[in-house]
Amino acid sequence: MSERERFAQERGEKLNIVQLSRVVLGLSWVYHGLFPKLLFLAPLELEMSGSIGLTESNTLLLIRFAGVSEIVFGILVLVCYRNVMVLYLNILGFIALLGFVLIMTPHLMVEAFNPVTTNAPLLVLTLLLLQEAKKRGVDSLK
Repeated sequence: MSERERFAQERGEKLNIVQLSRVVLGLSWVYHGLFPKLLFLAPLELEMSGSIGLTESNTLLLIRFAGVSEIVFGILVLVCYRNVMVLYLNILGFIALLGFVLIMTPHLMVEAFNPVTTNAPLLVLTLLLLQEAKKRGVDSLK
């Protein structure tokens, strides 16, 4: 295999990893905003958001707002995945949500599909995207 062919193959593999990571991250945010918050109000969402102490109507409003925000952020990840600031915001979002659950509804941390087991793989994908950006020595993936 020539040097050029090896480079093209390596670049193609990296692009596949980058694109797969981008799609999984973005669609995860969209899914978690759309299904348990907007289309179907999951009891777990009511429990977590209700733990703040808001009225029922304000809790519903907060859940809807969170759902729309997650969808918008998911689209942002899909479109702007090359921007490392978006990737850092993604990490910050996962950490903030994990902290919220830990403080407000800690019993959820021992459930089967808890925030640690669902967010850890997404954090790893984010770290892969950041690693690719650092290899290129730029503030964005190209």
